[in-house]
Amino acid sequence: MEDDKLEEEEGAIEYVSYGGEHHLPLIMNLVDQELSEPYSIFTYRYFVYLWPNLSFLAFHKGKCIGTVVCKMGEHRNTFRGYIAMLVVLKPYRGKGIATELVTRSIKVMMESGCEEVTLEAEVTNNGALALYGRLGFVRAKRLFRYYLNGVDAFRLKLLFPRPELSSGRFIIENEDMPQESERHQ
Repeated sequence: MEDDKLEEEEGAIEYVSYGGEHHLPLIMNLVDQELSEPYSIFTYRYFVYLWPNLSFLAFHKGKCIGTVVCKMGEHRNTFRGYIAMLVVLKPYRGKGIATELVTRSIKVMMESGCEEVTLEAEVTNNGALALYGRLGFVRAKRLFRYYLNGVDAFRLKLLFPRPELSSGRFIIENEDMPQESERHQ
């Protein structure tokens, strides 16, 4: 019954950009509740202070129900976006909220000149893997015992089309494969 009410009130979901220190406890509470990794306040501040335009929150009737926290910067001669944290409270999952949060961040990253976006997800997190798969991310690498709980992770990548490519298809680069210069040595 509660799920039906939320679907009837789709417009009731409000998405906002990170707006300052008053949003920080909301983000921290969501992440601490739902993600397997503990983070210090310094980790949160690193992301939201340096890239406030890449963090978004979702509210339903004044309650913070979801967030995405990201960054961007140079990585191996590439300008890369990175999704550090994505959380939607369990009762609100499956309603497109995570997709909207991630899509907003990706749009800003693309407009800012990022060539790709990466993240890590637990290999056991089928919901996250399905979400990112629908958004075009591919599994680039498996990271063994990546998380503190001993679970492996997949590094996922979304590559944006380069302007000089007319086909409009994403280029997939597997980090496990040797680079062209390495293959011929």
